[in-house]
Amino acid sequence: MMAGIETVAVIGAGVMGAAIAAHIANAGTRVLLLDIVPDGATNRNALADGAVARMLKADPAPFMGRKAARLVETGNFEDNLGRLAEADWILEAVIERLDIKQALYAKIDAVRKPGSIVSSNTSTIPLATLVDGMPESFARDFLITHFFNPPRYMRLMELVTGPATRPDAAALVSDYCDRRLGKTVVVAKDTPSFIANRLGVYWLQKSVTEAVARGIPVEAADLLIGKPFGIPKTGVFGLLDLVGLDLMPHVNASLAAALPETDAFHDANRPLPVIETLIAEGYTGRKGRGGFYRLNRVGGAKVKEAVDLSTGAFAPARKPKLEAMSAAGRSPRKLMEHDSTEGRYAAEVMAATLAYAAGLAGEVADSIADIDEAMCLGYAWKEGPFALIDRIGPDWLADRLEAEGQTVPPILALARGRSFYRVENGRLEQLGLDGAYSPVSRPDGVLLLSDIKRATKPILKNGSAALWDIGDGVVCFEFTSKMNAMDDQIMALLGKTLRLVKQDYKALVIHNEGTSFSVGANLGLALFAANIAAWQQIEGLVALGQQTYQDLRNAPFPVVGAPSGMALGGGCEILLHCSAVQAHAETYMGLVEVGVGLIPGWGGCTEMLHRWQSFGKLPKGPMPAPAKVFEILSTATVAKSAAGAKELLFLRPEDGITMNRARLLADAKARALAMVEGYIPPEPRDYVLPGPAGLAAMDMAVQSFRKLGKATAYDEVVSGALAGILSGGDSDPIEVVGEKTLLKLERDRFAGLVRQPGTLARIETMLMTGKPLRN
Repeated sequence: MMAGIETVAVIGAGVMGAAIAAHIANAGTRVLLLDIVPDGATNRNALADGAVARMLKADPAPFMGRKAARLVETGNFEDNLGRLAEADWILEAVIERLDIKQALYAKIDAVRKPGSIVSSNTSTIPLATLVDGMPESFARDFLITHFFNPPRYMRLMELVTGPATRPDAAALVSDYCDRRLGKTVVVAKDTPSFIANRLGVYWLQKSVTEAVARGIPVEAADLLIGKPFGIPKTGVFGLLDLVGLDLMPHVNASLAAALPETDAFHDANRPLPVIETLIAEGYTGRKGRGGFYRLNRVGGAKVKEAVDLSTGAFAPARKPKLEAMSAAGRSPRKLMEHDSTEGRYAAEVMAATLAYAAGLAGEVADSIADIDEAMCLGYAWKEGPFALIDRIGPDWLADRLEAEGQTVPPILALARGRSFYRVENGRLEQLGLDGAYSPVSRPDGVLLLSDIKRATKPILKNGSAALWDIGDGVVCFEFTSKMNAMDDQIMALLGKTLRLVKQDYKALVIHNEGTSFSVGANLGLALFAANIAAWQQIEGLVALGQQTYQDLRNAPFPVVGAPSGMALGGGCEILLHCSAVQAHAETYMGLVEVGVGLIPGWGGCTEMLHRWQSFGKLPKGPMPAPAKVFEILSTATVAKSAAGAKELLFLRPEDGITMNRARLLADAKARALAMVEGYIPPEPRDYVLPGPAGLAAMDMAVQSFRKLGKATAYDEVVSGALAGILSGGDSDPIEVVGEKTLLKLERDRFAGLVRQPGTLARIETMLMTGKPLRN
C-alpha cells in the first residue's frame, strides 16, 4: 500500500474540479488536471488550461500564490488518461450524472496503479450507486470526498465510505485532507446529500417558502434568520444569491427524488413562482444580473434593490426596524416567542430546522458534534443546531413540537431536563443516542485554546487580554478585546507576561481563536483622545507600544506568533517582533496605517526595513530596501495568504505555515519548544539609508501617482511622513543609522500626523463606514 499521497489527478476542470486542483497545489502537491477535448479545438487541453488561467485572475483567489499554480499540470482525457497511473489519488469532479461517472470509472480502473485511491466530489449521488457494477477491487479503493465551494476557503470536507472501502484508504485521504489541505474531515453516512447540505437545503427552502407564505420581505427575513441565531449577515436570501438561484431547483429535485415520502423536506419543497421568474429573466444571483438583491444604477449612482416576493418587482433595499428583534436583544428564544408576524416567522423556520436536525442524528452521522461541525464549517453558522438548541432550551423546543402535534425526535426527548453538551471535569461532552454523554474527541495533534479555557483559569487577565498555561512550560497570550484591537491594556498585560515568563516558563505563544488575529490599534480610543486633544496620552501609547514590542523581540526566551485571519496594523507589528511565526495558511497580514492617515508607529517601519535589507533579493545599496518598503506601506498592501506574506516579507523565509487552523496552536507550541535550548535574542540592528536624496525620490514617486489620479492630496502628506522615516531623515548615505533613531522618527512622524484634520477625518470615516476616506 502507499506510504502517502504525493501525486494527485483531478478529472474535471469545471468550477469545483479546478478549484480543488488549485488547493491541492496550495498544499505543495503535484496535481494533474484533465478534462475533455473540446470540439474543433486547436489546443486539446483548452478546458484545463483555461481553468488555470481564470483562477490566476480570480478574486477571491483559488491559488495562495503563483508558485502553487506551477504545480498544476494540464491535460485531456484522450491523450493523457494513461498518466493516471502516476497518481496516488484520483479525484473525479465531473457532471452529476451517474452514467458519465461510471463510464469514466471504467476507464480509470483500466489504467490506475494498484492501490491508488479513487474518490468522487459528488454531493447528490450515493456511494453505493456509484460503485454498483464496478469490480470489488475498485470498490475497495473508492470513497466520496465532498468539498465545499470555494475549496480553498471552506474548511469542511465530508468523507463517505462504503462497506467495501479499505479503512487504510479512508485514513490516508482523511489525514492528507486534514494536515495538508487544512480541512476538518467529518465522516458522513451514505445518505442523500450527506450532512451539511441535507440540513442546509432544508433550512434554506423552509426559510424561503415561509417568507413567501407570510409576506416577509427579503431584507426582514435576512435580519431575522441571521444574527440572532449566529448565522452570517447574508442570512437566507443573500446566501442564495451567493451560491446561485439556478442551483436551487436542481438540488431540491435531487433531494426530493432521493428522500422517503415521510421526510419533512417534502412539506417545505413547494413550487415558488417568484424564483422561477427570476431565473427565467437572468436573475441567477451574483453571477448573473442579480438575484433576490441587485445593484441598479439610478441617476449615475449604484442603488441596492431587493425583490418583492409577492410581485417580483424590485425596489430600493432597506434595513427594516423590527420590533421583534429589538425586544429579543441577543436571545433567539425571545425572538421566537415574540407575538408578531416576524417572531412567528423566525419561530416556524428555526424550530422546524432544529427539529429536522435532531431527527437526522444517527441517520446522517453518529455524533451530534459532527452535525454541528458540518453546519458551522459548511454554512458558517456560529453554532451548530444542537448547540443552538441548548441556548434556546431543549425542553422549550420539545414542548413546542408536542403542542403542534409533531413527533419529538428521540435525541431531543433524551435531552429534556438536560442539554446536548456539558462540561465535565473540564472536558466538553456530547449527548449520544443511548442517552449517555461521551467526550467530544479531537484528532491527534489538535490543541484548542477553547479546550484549555474550559479546563483551567487564566494565569493573568484584564479587560483586553489573558494568559493561559498550555503545558510543557509554554504559555499562550490571548487578545480578548473587540476584534482583538490593540490597546493600552494589552500592552500592560503583555509587559507583565514577559516578566513572568522570564521567571517561571520556557516560551510564549501569541494566539487567539477569533475571526481575526487583530485588526490593529483601537481607533475609537485614538479618535476620542484626539478629539479632547489628549496628545500626550496618544504619544504615550505609541511609546508604550514601541517599548513593549522591543521588550518582546529582545526577550531571553522564544516568542512564537500564531495568527489566523486578519493581522493588520499593530496586529501585524507584534508578529514582526516575534522570534518566529507559525501562521495559518489563511492569514492576511499588512501594515495598513496609511489608510487612516497614519504610519506604522510600533516598530513596523524599522522591522520591514531590516527584513528587506536582510532577506529581500534586491540590488545592493542604501535605496532599494527603503524604496520597496515604501511601495508596500504607502499602498497599504495586504498579503492575501501566508504564502503571500512570505513574498512581502511580513513573514520571514523560515517562518512556518499550518494548513489546518485547528492544528495551529499545537504547531506553534512545538515550534517554541524546539527553539528553547540555546535560544539567543537578536542583536540590535543598524541601517544604511539614503537620507535626503532618498526622501526626494520617494516624494517624486508620490507626485507622479498624484498626477495620474492614483494618489490624493492627503496621500502626499502621509506618504511624505513615511518617506521621512524610511529614508533615515537627515542621515548621510554613508552613515550608519541605529534602530533607536528610526524608532524616534516613527514616534515623531506619528505624533505629527495624528494632529492633522485629514488624519482625523480618515479615522472617523473608517470607524463609521469601514472604508478608507480618499481625501
